[in-house]
Amino acid sequence: MTSNTTLATPLVRLTDVEFSWQANAKPSIHSGQLTINQQEHVFIQGASGSGKSTLLNIIGGIVTPRKGHVEVLGHDLLRLKKIPRDRVRADHIGFIFQQFNLIPYLSIIENVILPCRFSKVRERNAIQRSGTVREEALYLLNRLYSTSTPDFNKPARELSVGQQQRIAAARALIGQPQLIIADEPTSSLDYDAREAFLDLLFDEVRASGSTLLYVSHDPSHKHLFDRVIDMSSINSLSS
Repeated sequence: MTSNTTLATPLVRLTDVEFSWQANAKPSIHSGQLTINQQEHVFIQGASGSGKSTLLNIIGGIVTPRKGHVEVLGHDLLRLKKIPRDRVRADHIGFIFQQFNLIPYLSIIENVILPCRFSKVRERNAIQRSGTVREEALYLLNRLYSTSTPDFNKPARELSVGQQQRIAAARALIGQPQLIIADEPTSSLDYDAREAFLDLLFDEVRASGSTLLYVSHDPSHKHLFDRVIDMSSINSLSS
């Protein structure tokens, strides 16, 4: 376990959030107040269908609740218009999606550096650490490929599922975003690739002082985190 719980400055705060996929349906997320502190590493667990991915998408500003407050880095995302909300996400949030969301016709390295095309903040961070964005991308990729290394110029559509997951991880980490959101980030990785990913993930969040929100069905990872939150407790906070 890391020792970041001593830092008690909130980075994420949810207050009375309600979300459902259909207008008149019972909310799948119904929270009281949930606070995640800066540099805290949080493991979120729950049964399938309990709303784990939905919660991450709310915090990442990808979906909008029907009521409540979602404060990230001092911004209430529900009060921001689309362009400022997208700017907060581009500059400060690295997201590892379950479906990876790679651009199939771009090369491996082009997919990894893509966040720096959209964010001057992350571009500046990458250059400051490695000299160029490309060198920073290569550093992350080489950490994730500890054994056989593919041609990083090949298009993403030629990759296996496990390789795509590693590329998605490198893309989320580039530019040292303040918040890393990881949704089942090791589900398609074999043991060696999973261990390489976890080593890199925790090295990066410690080096950049990032906050980490991590969803997984694999309970063997829980001891690595400062706090474990069950979705049942989130949805009972308002009761």
